[in-house]
Amino acid sequence: MVRRTKEEAEVTRQRILDAAEVIFQRNGVSKTTLNDIAQEANVTRGAIYWHFENKVSVYDAMIHRIIDPVEDKLAELQAQHINEPLVFIRTMMLFFLNKLATDPRYYCILEIAWQKCEYVGEMAEIRNRHLECGNRFAGIYTEAIEKAKAQGDLPKSLDAKMAAVGLMAVKDGLIANWTLDRNRFPLGEMAEGIMDFYLAGIAAEPKSK
Repeated sequence: MVRRTKEEAEVTRQRILDAAEVIFQRNGVSKTTLNDIAQEANVTRGAIYWHFENKVSVYDAMIHRIIDPVEDKLAELQAQHINEPLVFIRTMMLFFLNKLATDPRYYCILEIAWQKCEYVGEMAEIRNRHLECGNRFAGIYTEAIEKAKAQGDLPKSLDAKMAAVGLMAVKDGLIANWTLDRNRFPLGEMAEGIMDFYLAGIAAEPKSK
């Protein structure tokens, strides 16, 4: 009986998160209330408060439900290509962008995060977590680029931090533009070429002035 109760509670929790995805994507985060989510999930507000402290914690759990498995995959790729830093960067970026292009739920979450959430007021703490995540990945990119330089795969003169910032700009620019308008360009078809253009650019020896 206890196990069944726990299972039923988890089913309710997942239904609430499913409803949050729908409502946040439809109305935007700031325009959504817990009542809206409760009605969409067909539960009471009390059921929401049983699982979540407030709308921020609902949003956070919704993000982590999708993003955590992706981060696990990226850690797996990093381990697989520990001695191939450029292969790791390319594989990681293409995994991420192709998932965005082909996984509707992943697209939904990133559309909400990039286009339908204002990171002010109660959502400011979520912004801080996003910044921490961005800084962590910038560190991962920088470390991989430094390793590629040490292996002779990239020019010694290359500024690894600058190259990592550029890599983030390429990825984030694709996300921002594609979640704004999926008809603007075919992300799934163009991602590989775009990443190869960028990696070829940082691999080229700079021209002497």
